[in-house]
Amino acid sequence: MKKLISFTAVASMAIALFTARAEEAKDGWVSLFNGKDLSGWKSNEEVPGVFTVQDGALRVKGGRAHIFYAGDVHGAKFRNFEFKAKVLTKKNANSGIYFATAFQKSGWPAKGYECQVNNSFDADPRRTGSLYAIKDVKEKLVPDDQWFDYHIKVVGDNVTIAINGKTVTEYTEKATEQRDADKQERWIKDGGTFAFQAHDPG
Repeated sequence: MKKLISFTAVASMAIALFTARAEEAKDGWVSLFNGKDLSGWKSNEEVPGVFTVQDGALRVKGGRAHIFYAGDVHGAKFRNFEFKAKVLTKKNANSGIYFATAFQKSGWPAKGYECQVNNSFDADPRRTGSLYAIKDVKEKLVPDDQWFDYHIKVVGDNVTIAINGKTVTEYTEKATEQRDADKQERWIKDGGTFAFQAHDPG
């Protein structure tokens, strides 16, 4: 069963989010974020105060931390879905949107995939639209200080990422592919929740 999801954010990044089952899509999306507070979301609080809500958007600013969806929609476990976010970045913002992941108290999420959010942090050449370290986008697709649409679609073992309606990344996961030791738990088939990353430089 495919679900549809949408969100809005600012950061150094901001986000707005919704999700809906495929059969509900014609009637609208189901929101994972109420635009008022962080209800339904759980931060690992490595850096307190990184995630806040301002003007109806999730604001992400600061050092490494992650906030995971832990609400009631589908038991916070998604397998086949479409996810949409409206995102705005500030200079040197470095963030990411995870899917098929799971809450953990610290460190980089061991499960799931990261969809990169980076429009101007040149120390990392992986730009917005990358499926991080799997299929990387090197071209700068959108500028800072401008809202853009981030669309992630997962059907079966296929991942599609589109920025402002343009497909920029396509990837098919293969059960036989070799994995680095730190990526052994990153499989689409297991499903999981969503997370947002804070990782601003300095």
